[in-house]
Amino acid sequence: MPRRPYIDFMGNRKWLFLLSGILLTVSIAAIAIRGLNFSIEFKGGTVMSLAPKAGLTEAQVTDALKRAGVSDAVVQTEQGGAFLVRSTQSDTARANQEYQAVTHELGIPAAGGNVSTIGPGWGANVTNAAELALALSIAAILVYISLRFEYKMSVTAVLALVHDVTITLGIYALVGREVSPNTIAALLTILGYSLYDTIVVFHRIRENSQRIVKQTFMQMANDSINQVLMRWINTGLSSIIPVVVLFAFGGDTLKDFAFALIVGLVSGAYSSVAIASPLYAMWKEREPKFQALKKKYATAS
Repeated sequence: MPRRPYIDFMGNRKWLFLLSGILLTVSIAAIAIRGLNFSIEFKGGTVMSLAPKAGLTEAQVTDALKRAGVSDAVVQTEQGGAFLVRSTQSDTARANQEYQAVTHELGIPAAGGNVSTIGPGWGANVTNAAELALALSIAAILVYISLRFEYKMSVTAVLALVHDVTITLGIYALVGREVSPNTIAALLTILGYSLYDTIVVFHRIRENSQRIVKQTFMQMANDSINQVLMRWINTGLSSIIPVVVLFAFGGDTLKDFAFALIVGLVSGAYSSVAIASPLYAMWKEREPKFQALKKKYATAS
């Protein structure tokens, strides 16, 4: 029989922590310095949908918008040749005037598109709802794992989730990609995937810890990870591949969702074996029972 791969996650935990430390430092610095580019759903503004016209380019649409007094517009081409325009204009009457002026200058029917305005108050409600959803999700995870397993597992699992969300938002800040409600939905989805990976590993560690003999808790935890390694790899690949396809061939809205998922799924798969599990094993080895095993069976390495 071919020998199964065996990776010394615990023995290399310092290097894994160092890698995560670098990623977190870069992510936090990017968020602090560059900031997150929130969509108008969060900060308020106007969205114009312009009907398609043969030969019309984004540059021409941008020029027409500037002449209509919209200097901060972001123009995107949608499938079918239509144009999606976002601006910070929050006055409904002014937004309608700008829409009429732009459609008239470009020679496209006003009835073929639409304009919608989101006030800053509504954007604040969206922001509060997103923050509440994330907070409640993390709190529910803490309670569930504490009841199902133990509180040490819940704390380390949540630390891994914070790790994943911070890195995802940091990459958004680095590349300047817009944070939209789709991004928040993706972050909540990431929490679920990351938690699943972590629970699979924790469940095996818990099973093996009940019959641990002649080895340290750290060694047992490393064996446990490797016992579910192929499942971890197969689950990760089966989750990421369709999301990559969605990012490659989906529309702009789907790409926003898929981009966050790709980053989060990779980070979540990594953190379950490189962050949550080593932190949990280090914490457990402080217990008297496992301290004794460590003194007796720990190797020089």
